[in-house]
Amino acid sequence: MVCSTTNTHGVPGLQHCNFLKTVDDVRSIRATILQNLERASVPATTDEERRRLLSFVICGGGPTGVEFAAELFDMLNEDLCKHFPKVLRNEISVHLIQSRGHILNTYDEAVSKYAEERFSHDQVEVLTNARVKEVQKDKIIFSQKDEHGKILTKELQMGFCLWSTGVAQTDFCKRLSAKLEVQTNRHALETDTHLRLIGTPLGDVYAIGDCATVQNNIADNLMVFLRTLAWEKGKDPESMHVTFREWRGVAQRVKARFPQAADHLRRLDRLFEQYDKDKSGTLDFGELHELLHQIDNKLTSLPATAQRANQQGQYLGRKFNKLAKTSLGLRRNEVDYGDLDEAIYKAFEYRHLGNLAYVGNAAVFDLDGMSFRGGLLAVYLWRGVYFAQSVSLRTRILMAMDWSKRALFGRDLMNF
Repeated sequence: MVCSTTNTHGVPGLQHCNFLKTVDDVRSIRATILQNLERASVPATTDEERRRLLSFVICGGGPTGVEFAAELFDMLNEDLCKHFPKVLRNEISVHLIQSRGHILNTYDEAVSKYAEERFSHDQVEVLTNARVKEVQKDKIIFSQKDEHGKILTKELQMGFCLWSTGVAQTDFCKRLSAKLEVQTNRHALETDTHLRLIGTPLGDVYAIGDCATVQNNIADNLMVFLRTLAWEKGKDPESMHVTFREWRGVAQRVKARFPQAADHLRRLDRLFEQYDKDKSGTLDFGELHELLHQIDNKLTSLPATAQRANQQGQYLGRKFNKLAKTSLGLRRNEVDYGDLDEAIYKAFEYRHLGNLAYVGNAAVFDLDGMSFRGGLLAVYLWRGVYFAQSVSLRTRILMAMDWSKRALFGRDLMNF
């Protein structure tokens, strides 16, 4: 298991932050929050120190940071007064620092705005267009762009900081990437559309999940498609003109090799007409290259989410089963070379099921261009999705028991 590590973005002082990657991280977060609340309850603690201890900062406005801020606020708002002096509630502050103009910037704009409005109502401070410059033991130094575009340096006292700003390569992935000259991506290992690690022998090494990204290089593979077509016609690829019928054949080959480009190749007639600059009824090499290059630019990297990793794992499982079933026939025919993956199984096609996030007794959904947000009903829908996606009956029963226990008795704030 390779996995990934937290992206530090070169910010100094992250030893003063908490992370959210492992069970040990979760225990550390729980212990730090409860210790701060206990220290703030001591009468000898000064007012300034109490405000610092009760200042909670989350760096990163993605789904993880937003959901953590919402859960933290709910815990402090709903369960704090049962175990600690009520006066502490008035001095608690939760801050969310986001480098972009909005939180949940990968979601629909309406969803992002709803989440910001919800946090504003709950008095969770959202600091957008802000970049952390340094984290110190008792404060965070960050720069923020004001409404006039001027960049100001600010400080924020804090007693707890969660660093949740994306993922980066582990040392193993960095060393592996350095040994493969064709690996030029600094953020993840690049694979082809069959999830094979580029630069290694075909079918020997596969990479899925956060450590890898599927390479979008349609334009770079143009010559492969054109050489095949030119060979069929007995012509030179660079001097060949492609008719609309031939363009449909090229498009089918592109979609088979790069399934993620299918959405951009729906109206082949419009694309052909748009890039047929000289209105000759054919596409020359330059026009076809420009067309595929534009499609290449529109393709985005697959999201680093659990649903992508889950689909990739299922895809490889089915492929390996298929390869195992055909291996006997391949050995009998002495076939142990060439692109066996492409000959036996289709390329990986990611199907986006949507995004969702919890924002404090409310939830937001972004489902294939359609957005939904709301209060209690949305929360139960959000829980229903997680309940349905659990891998076993045991996990679902434990999850339902935890939700029931929280509803009846509140959260367990015991430290261990």
